[in-house]
Amino acid sequence: MPSDCIPFRDTNYFSSLICDYLDEKAELQPFYNRFPKLENFKDQIEEKKQSFSDENRKILVSALANQYKSVTISEATQENVELLKTKNTFTVVTGHQLNLFTGPLYFLYKIISTINLTKVLKEKHPENNFVPVYWMATEDHDFDEINYFNLFGKKIQWNRKDGGAVGRFDTKGLDKVLEVFSSEIGLGRNAEQLKLLFKEAYLEHSNLTEATRYLANRLFGAYGLVIIDGDDADLKQLFVPYVEKELVEQVSYAKVLPKTKELELQGYKVQVNPREINLFYLAEGLRERIIENEGKYFVNETDISWSKSEILKELSEFPERFSPNVMMRPLYQEVILPNLCYIGGGGELAYWFELKDYFDAVQIPFPMLLLRNSTLIQTEKQAEKIEKLNVSDTELFLKQHELINRKVRRISNININFDPQRKHLKKQFEEMYTLAEQTDVTFYNAVKAQEVKQLKGLDALEKRLLKAQKRKLSDHVKRLTTMQNELFPNQSLQERNTNFSELYLEYGEDLIPMLLKYLDALKGQFLVLKK
Repeated sequence: MPSDCIPFRDTNYFSSLICDYLDEKAELQPFYNRFPKLENFKDQIEEKKQSFSDENRKILVSALANQYKSVTISEATQENVELLKTKNTFTVVTGHQLNLFTGPLYFLYKIISTINLTKVLKEKHPENNFVPVYWMATEDHDFDEINYFNLFGKKIQWNRKDGGAVGRFDTKGLDKVLEVFSSEIGLGRNAEQLKLLFKEAYLEHSNLTEATRYLANRLFGAYGLVIIDGDDADLKQLFVPYVEKELVEQVSYAKVLPKTKELELQGYKVQVNPREINLFYLAEGLRERIIENEGKYFVNETDISWSKSEILKELSEFPERFSPNVMMRPLYQEVILPNLCYIGGGGELAYWFELKDYFDAVQIPFPMLLLRNSTLIQTEKQAEKIEKLNVSDTELFLKQHELINRKVRRISNININFDPQRKHLKKQFEEMYTLAEQTDVTFYNAVKAQEVKQLKGLDALEKRLLKAQKRKLSDHVKRLTTMQNELFPNQSLQERNTNFSELYLEYGEDLIPMLLKYLDALKGQFLVLKK
């Protein structure tokens, strides 16, 4: 399968913060621990080995065994869970929301990046073991972000009452979603496999956590992926000291806020702003912020309240009721896992950059941060059409009007570039300026105004000529526009919109093995894949 690599910066779809990080800009060094180069993992391994206890391993493995008790898992996954008991086993983690039927394509790219990195690490450090982990965001409460997926430009949506942690939602109503999905996806072997996968995941499991675990396990279990649910009483027991510190001392706010200011001073957009307390309270149908005011603690939008001693007693007895928000979830992850590296998208890495000083303050090793793989996949027919249109892979990433203008200029049989005329005009006015310097300022200004007017006139004529050529070459423009719209739905990256089912219809069971083969976790460039 031919492929092409494009620097992330050249795609114009990634922030300056992420591009500067990939370029290892010196000013960003205080915001992370080690850059994710293969040679840097040795020190990361030693640092994590020294800090992660045998007791934590024992509790982790026990919790995973309990979470997997009703799931049929592969030998590779079972072996990886067992390996987590040993001191020389480490994880590479990615996390994602419980998007319906995986949501956008990059769900796959995150996990594939994670699996592939563990393979590379095993080759480099054979004396150690490396386990790929998918962290399910079961405690998230933003249902509107996960209750749909896009198929052929249409939104397939699950409509139900919102409220509380999404992982606990029952799967009622998803039979109606399957009906819509089935009618849209058509017939054929690959289509039938997708329908069966949806049915088994969502209609044969009682809640969204179980459904997502089943789905991810079916897709990636053969590669040893371990799936973890942080909404677990035993795992949260390990996090109690950090939650107590948050409630009493509000450490995360004190350490993260200055870091956000530093990022802003360097001209970067801050992804997430910390709160005074970065915890939620969980109950049936409820996940609301915990607020402290004059020594009293409250659950936002409820009548629930405690004194300091009461909330610490609640934490001691029911740690599962305390849920970290986006600022504390990374710490929770690193406390309960022997983790070396977190793999995420640009937005995720942006908020991790705010956390370095917080991790240092609570003495937990800060993981390496790796940008997940990004890929544009072209089917065989699409690749052929692009070749006929004589458009390069890099040009495909241009804004649509820029792409069309460039292409029309290139294929037009007349020159749509008035730069020679502008140059000639400016030369003529140079002589006028020489004359104007011998008179008064009003004449000089009149010459200047006339030059500006005539240059604007040339700009207008050039635009009219370009517009006329677009009409003349309308068929070519239409084919070009259609092709870019197919590959960049809603003028955004394919991976941020398209569901994997569209590609599964094309590639079937070969889709994931193909991605595993061609994606290189440490490549650091945007990959274009063509069949």
